[in-house]
Amino acid sequence: MLQQEETLRTALDLSYPRPQFKRNKWMDLNGTWEFNFDYDNKGLKEKWYKDKAFTDSIQVPFCYQSTLSGVEENSLPSEVVWYKKQVKHVEQPTKDGKVILHFEAVDYYTMVWVNGEFVGDHKGGHVPFSFTLPSEMVEDHFTITLRVEDKTSCSQPIGKQSWKEDNFLCWYTKTTGIWQSVWLEYVSDSFLKEVKMTPDIDTAEVFIEGFTEDAGENALLDVNISLFGKTIQRASAMVTYNKVTMRLNVSSTSPDFRLAYWTPDEPNLYDVTFSLRDGEKIVDKVDSYFGMRKVSIRDQDILLNNERCYQKLILDQGYYGSGLMTPDSIETIESDLLKIKRMGFNGVRRHQTVADNRYMYLCDKLGLVMWAEMPSSFEFGDEAIENTTYEYRKIIKKHYNHPSVIAYTPMNESWGVNEIHSNKQQQSFVNSLYYLTKSLDQTRLVIGNDGWEHTLTDVLTIHDYSQSDQNITEKYKHDEETWNGAPSVTSRKYNFAEGYSYQGQPIMMSEFGGIAYTEKEELAESWGYGDRPKSKEEALKRFEELVHAVMKNDVFCGFCYTQVSDVEQEVNGLLDHNHNYKFDPNEIKRILDSLQTGGFTFE
Repeated sequence: MLQQEETLRTALDLSYPRPQFKRNKWMDLNGTWEFNFDYDNKGLKEKWYKDKAFTDSIQVPFCYQSTLSGVEENSLPSEVVWYKKQVKHVEQPTKDGKVILHFEAVDYYTMVWVNGEFVGDHKGGHVPFSFTLPSEMVEDHFTITLRVEDKTSCSQPIGKQSWKEDNFLCWYTKTTGIWQSVWLEYVSDSFLKEVKMTPDIDTAEVFIEGFTEDAGENALLDVNISLFGKTIQRASAMVTYNKVTMRLNVSSTSPDFRLAYWTPDEPNLYDVTFSLRDGEKIVDKVDSYFGMRKVSIRDQDILLNNERCYQKLILDQGYYGSGLMTPDSIETIESDLLKIKRMGFNGVRRHQTVADNRYMYLCDKLGLVMWAEMPSSFEFGDEAIENTTYEYRKIIKKHYNHPSVIAYTPMNESWGVNEIHSNKQQQSFVNSLYYLTKSLDQTRLVIGNDGWEHTLTDVLTIHDYSQSDQNITEKYKHDEETWNGAPSVTSRKYNFAEGYSYQGQPIMMSEFGGIAYTEKEELAESWGYGDRPKSKEEALKRFEELVHAVMKNDVFCGFCYTQVSDVEQEVNGLLDHNHNYKFDPNEIKRILDSLQTGGFTFE
């Protein structure tokens, strides 16, 4: 595995912020920006976007609450902050071209000016947005100014950010402002805005939908698909009303295989190049990739490529110490995912945060299945419904082309819909998100409200943080008490909301474990589940007992263990706060691989 890790590190280029939609002409805007707190919210009135001299600086993309931001004074929270960046082009935009200004995530409400001229705004703290700028606005050099407002509102999707003054339980330090990458791309007047790639392994085809900006009457989209360095399909189609579709067969001519499936063991990826042409002239070129894989359900099994797939997931909170939700480098994400593979897990449940594009890219390349999740708001009402629905749609779009992503979770543990057990309005909202997902993406599973009080769901998922393997063995059987009852000894919640019942779905233990263990005396009062083990050996023994209790029980078709690493006051990770192993990874792998259970063999 170590040799595999080193090989992967040298094979990947992680500098580009969006590996699945890659252009050659771009400029990284991360780094030092001018910065100002706006405690009195007077910046708009005083027109700080004009010629205001900002007094501080910040390291983007780190939020000011993080150590890595470099902001010296952050003890007094501010709901409004300002950013400014003087940009001098690395590549001069052409007169007939445009510049796209990309923000991968800014929390929460953002207003943007270029050279003092307002170009647009965006509301939502976890999803990408961009602005297309005419070349005359940004000829030689230009100034970007941002105003970001982030109120402590439970109607905003905030995920694991604390809405209280301090952290508590498993809620962490708040994030305000830019916290994911900022970059420019240089394009022509006509360019490819986005693509959707939908694989169909049963017909050996990929369905491609391309969406363009200002494509002319003679516009064509050329597609070149290759596998293992060899071209296997070329096609071209006319762009009509800025849209183009094509269905392409990607069968191999090799006698050894028809398709190169994407699986955790063999994460094969097809490379694809999109070239937008105006007549004979190429006006835009984008490199991408896709995976041929299928996610489905048969009886009580989850299938990957029409075969039973036992999921051994680990919960990833997406917090990185001194950077909070932003890692100190992309290599830190890479290191985490390699460690997850080395410990024997075959997937991740990305919990209550939306990952950097390169996180999904690494899951695609490494072979880790992934569950994507909508960060929760914590109160119910029209504003929360609007905010959640908007961001959730963009989350689906962000994850759509990644073969590693096999499931969406719009809600978790009834957060934000606390009365869903009997409240029909809240039930309807969760069901609307379920159907919204299916309308936008029919290729993946949807878990409407993960953990308990399910309404519509493709999988019955259960959260149980019992620290007793006997409890797990005794409580979960093929009977009515398991399916429609309240078997979890830690939540006491019913598996289904009132008016809903088990319909034969696969059953997963989608959160369990959470063994609180630390060797650091100063963290003795920190938080975790259950009685704290007194030694590393005792913690490992409990891990083995809990994991084997789930794996030996053929009620479950898989599990998700809590969690990857310690986070602030929470110390139930298999990695510590610095993302180093707490335990010998070979021991964790031995435990995960040591059983043959429920028809699944672990070698």
